[in-house]
Amino acid sequence: MSDVALVELVLADDQDAFAVLVERYKDAVQNLAYRMLSNTTEAEDVTQETFVRAYTQLATYKPAHKFSTWVLSIASHLAIDQLRRRRFLALPLEDVPFLEWITDSGTSPEQSALAGEQQDEIQVYLQRLPSKYRAVIVLRYWYDFSYEEIARTLDLTPALVKARLHRARELLARYMKQFSPNEEEQINALQRS
Repeated sequence: MSDVALVELVLADDQDAFAVLVERYKDAVQNLAYRMLSNTTEAEDVTQETFVRAYTQLATYKPAHKFSTWVLSIASHLAIDQLRRRRFLALPLEDVPFLEWITDSGTSPEQSALAGEQQDEIQVYLQRLPSKYRAVIVLRYWYDFSYEEIARTLDLTPALVKARLHRARELLARYMKQFSPNEEEQINALQRS
């Protein structure tokens, strides 16, 4: 059943239809929240709040847009709000959760370990980015959102999205060059993400 049909059922008081929407998008919402927050507990809280807001604001959803874009927009705004609340808290590096990586059965344990280390470093670089840049990077490179989808999600213009992506890539390159002994490997790891 399509998302639009499910939304119509929910608006007609069918609670089971909303459960289907939650099941369909909970992993994407939680992944987005985790990528932006790097904290499992906060990501779970944002995920829960996202679906509460989605339910209470479902009448504002416009079927002309994808439901996934709409619900991820709610999640990204909530994650950004959470980042603002904790902006002044210093998080020790050893407390930063790291990205999980998928192990390809054709790779050796050494290659898997190296890939994991590179992903760990990328996560650290992402956490150094201001939230406005981190949000566009995550939506573009982890969710393959178009500039227009990112613009709608974050209430920006497509031109501003492009500018923020450009600036975010510059900052990431600077962080990698400054802190990485082998910049080329790090840039390649970012492109594989």
